[in-house]
Amino acid sequence: MSTGGARGVGWSAVILFAWLVSGVGLLSVDLDRLGEILSLASGMAAGPWIEVLLVLVAVMLRGFLHTGLFIVAHDAMHGVLRPACPEANARWGRLALTLYAGLAYNSCRAKHELHHRFSGGSGDPDVHGADRPGLVAALRWFLHFLGGYLSWEQMARLLGGWGALGLLSLAVTPTAGLNLLLFCILPLLLSSAQLFVFGTYLPHRATDPNSGSQKPRSLDLPVWLSLLTCYHFGYHWEHHQYPWLAWHELPGSRCLSSSDKVPVRENAAWLNGT
Repeated sequence: MSTGGARGVGWSAVILFAWLVSGVGLLSVDLDRLGEILSLASGMAAGPWIEVLLVLVAVMLRGFLHTGLFIVAHDAMHGVLRPACPEANARWGRLALTLYAGLAYNSCRAKHELHHRFSGGSGDPDVHGADRPGLVAALRWFLHFLGGYLSWEQMARLLGGWGALGLLSLAVTPTAGLNLLLFCILPLLLSSAQLFVFGTYLPHRATDPNSGSQKPRSLDLPVWLSLLTCYHFGYHWEHHQYPWLAWHELPGSRCLSSSDKVPVRENAAWLNGT
């Protein structure tokens, strides 16, 4: 059983707060006057390349925080945010997925349960053609991955949310459309690719096309890089074996000796960590 419930709520609050504050700030910036704003703030003239660099950093930061929303929801799906209060746990998950892309929590939770029950098998909704090599096969897998979570209702919520944000942003900056594209739409696209590549494709693809094996394996990354790539989602073997551990506890599970790493039969018990 995870002991990181309180820490998990704390980290979730940090991610949500950082996502909200960065979003409000960046959607309020007049990008046409960015150089002038930087010059006033630093007391030095800011060249165009500095403006471009800062915008790129902001986009990457927003993408990372956006991925964090899904990670919060993922921990909620496993019941590790508020183990003693399932209702509060689910509220965290619903909030995070709504902010992420207007996704329905119960639907995502059910599909994620199937992913754990039938990992790499025909009943796994996240894995598709993992034994087929090449870029085209990877792109087809990515589209299959996205298609499993998109719906007309979800898209209506997402587009409606973007529209509302665009109107609010337009009240404070003339570059509202560009701001929305750079700091909301693009981060979601980057986050989707990040979750797929580091949380699904690399851990589940078959390294030997003849084996057909799509069982999860971990990426051999140092802890700092594992965090930056996808909040330790790359430690995928550990996640499937110890599904009751929160994302920030996964690095610690890699320190266990081989004799301690006893595989866990994955069934419906993964939801409550029992």
